[in-house]
Amino acid sequence: MTTYTNPVLNADWSDSDVLRVGDDFYLTASSFGRVPGLPLLHSRDLVNWTLVGHALQRLEPADEFAVPRHDRGVRAPSLRHHDDRFWIFWGDPDQGIFQVNAPEIRGPWTRPHLVKEGKGLIDPCPLWDDETGEAYLVHAWAKSRAGVKNRLTGHRMRPDGTGLLDAGEVIVDGDRIPGWFTIEGPKLYKHDGWFWILASAGGVETGWQGAFRSRGFFGPYEERVVLEQKDTDVNGPHQGGWVRTRAGEDWFLHFQRRGAYGRVVHLQPMRWPDGGTSRAGEAGSGGGWPVIGDDGAPVAVHRRPALPPQPAAAPATDDDFPGGRFGHQWQWTANPPPLPASPERRDPHAGWAAQHSGDGLRLTCVRSADAHDLRKVPNVLTQRLPGVPSVVEVELRLHSEEPGARAGLAVLGDAYSWIGLQRGSDGTVRLVHRFAETVADSERDAGHPRLAPGGRARLRIETGAGARCRFHYDTGDGPRPSGQVFAATPWRWVGALLGLFALAPVGPGHAGAAGFTRFRITLR
Repeated sequence: MTTYTNPVLNADWSDSDVLRVGDDFYLTASSFGRVPGLPLLHSRDLVNWTLVGHALQRLEPADEFAVPRHDRGVRAPSLRHHDDRFWIFWGDPDQGIFQVNAPEIRGPWTRPHLVKEGKGLIDPCPLWDDETGEAYLVHAWAKSRAGVKNRLTGHRMRPDGTGLLDAGEVIVDGDRIPGWFTIEGPKLYKHDGWFWILASAGGVETGWQGAFRSRGFFGPYEERVVLEQKDTDVNGPHQGGWVRTRAGEDWFLHFQRRGAYGRVVHLQPMRWPDGGTSRAGEAGSGGGWPVIGDDGAPVAVHRRPALPPQPAAAPATDDDFPGGRFGHQWQWTANPPPLPASPERRDPHAGWAAQHSGDGLRLTCVRSADAHDLRKVPNVLTQRLPGVPSVVEVELRLHSEEPGARAGLAVLGDAYSWIGLQRGSDGTVRLVHRFAETVADSERDAGHPRLAPGGRARLRIETGAGARCRFHYDTGDGPRPSGQVFAATPWRWVGALLGLFALAPVGPGHAGAAGFTRFRITLR
């Protein structure tokens, strides 16, 4: 194949940033309140990507993320390589600016270090200037926490990335630029003797990508719109990163918000008018403003990057859960409880997922007063909803004698729907299908409960255009549809998620477990 089709990552890889080291390309993205956080993707051609791990194993402060905080946490990270180490900086609008670093992309990554404490500090990006030895950092502001937005603040930074050397000053004030609002997502580079900030504006639904340049880091900066929707169907092309191949081609990755599918990632050709040859992040020859896409409009289909052909690849979705372990594609909705340091004191039932010698996922039926509302429980194991029509299937068996214990497959967002098994007060296991609207206090039945002989079922969700979901089940007598079509919904910043869970009402003792096998997603 000589062309590629956008989006190259057709799921919610929000606020992604990209980096090249040698012949390898790496990408990270926002993970908000999910654990583990800071996903790490790898590619050799900028089109085919695989998920290789995460840089953040627990969210901090740990106690604050012991419960779901779906739209908070890790936002808009920047990925850089300096001094033979990988660096990721991100902003938590409630805490401040953090960083982690590692000698290799797969780690080991350091624990989060708080670079600057403060409310409303978001979207940080560092720059190490190899010519002068200076280090800098730029960030945006969240009005919900700081009372201000539409401005970028610059700092001198310690070369070791541990702190900032000044109080900072506003280097781009969007209120002084006619027609510009909500400037955010800055990515900082040095090229052609200029400091460049690639930052988005205008909001995620209808905004545009801007470029700012100055001869000095602290300004003054000129601005220009370098990518906007124009007559395409790519609304709000937004918040991306620039990368240059070893051969000198320039490319730009950005997101497009698509409702329940979240923020999908597009790859755009990029060029400098004079064909300058300096690497991204370094000074060199060249000049002018970058041209992104088709003269500033997003492309749908384009010639592939001039890189060695690679086999088709995408982040993993299917899972057989070998040894009870789940793949990198899965994330909890909050921090799991820490296990005691002493092995002999570890309660085998304290964790949410048990390892074992065979295949299949065993989730503990965690007792919770919020078992009626999946949005409030931390032990939902999730992955991203595919951005195209698909079929999601998993086999479930309920290994619990506890009345009220339930387990299932969910489409989770500000509203949600799930199908699965529940143990009744009479000891029988029934197939149930439930949902909760955004304003509902508890779940409601979406389908008629029916007996599930042997406490097992094959569950299926067919997703169609507009993330409309049709639920099915098979309890041994063939597949059957259940309930009405459910339109998946996102949270404010996060796309809808697929989830597996096991829960039980509050009470004493161990409540049993649920077993999941053969999780599959088939694109249609």
